[in-house]
Amino acid sequence: MQQVLQPPDWPQPRGYANGIAAAGRMVFVAGQIGWDGEGRFPGADLVSQTRQALRNVVAVLKEAGCGPQHLTRMTWYVTDIEAYRGCQKALGEVYREVIGRHFPAMTLVAVSALVEPEALVEIEATAVC
Repeated sequence: MQQVLQPPDWPQPRGYANGIAAAGRMVFVAGQIGWDGEGRFPGADLVSQTRQALRNVVAVLKEAGCGPQHLTRMTWYVTDIEAYRGCQKALGEVYREVIGRHFPAMTLVAVSALVEPEALVEIEATAVC
């Protein structure tokens, strides 16, 4: 069970929730990057890597008997904030394709690099199912 925490006098968030309260089994997903199960990147652009990173998050959730609807928190790390800003519409489409219309509490952080040199995005998540 989840409850969105949205102070009534705050504007509606765009693509995330300000807070989530949940009860149940907690599942913590380590940072997932945009490579497949064989360690290959399906694309060299932010959108394709985000699609794969989100698929990886969902695959880990499935191992716990959970789905995207159980996500309560996500933190995204991107290596190029301008690239992120430039493709927000496409990223939103990819997000809805993989996750659906469930919007947990989210944070985006720009970083100088990720451990894997080819990685452009890393996403960690928490779910309660």
